Amino acid sequence: MLYAIIAEDKTDSLAERIENRQEHRDRLQELHEQGRLTFAGPHPAVDAEDPGEAGFSGSLVLADFASLEDANAWAQADIYSKTGVYSKVTVKPLKRVLP
Repeated sequence: MLYAIIAEDKTDSLAERIENRQEHRDRLQELHEQGRLTFAGPHPAVDAEDPGEAGFSGSLVLADFASLEDANAWAQADIYSKTGVYSKVTVKPLKRVLP
C-alpha cells in the first residue's frame, strides 16, 4: 500500500540537511530501485525552485510499504529523523485515485 511520509523541518535545518543529504538520498534511491518510490522531494521554505539560504521546511515521500508499521519504521530510521533535521514526521496511508 502507498504511504505518505510528511516531515516538517526544525528551524534552521539547512546545514544539517546538507551534511546528511547523501545518506538520505541513498535510502530514497534504494526505494526507487526496488520499484517502491512514487515521489520524493523537499518543501522549499520560500516560493522558489532554489530557496538558497532560506532552505527547506520539510519533505514529502510517497512510497509503497507492506504496512503502516513498516512505513513508520522506515521514516524513523531516516538520517534526517535520527539527526533532528525533522521536528515532526507524520505517516499516513494513501489511496491513489489519479492519475
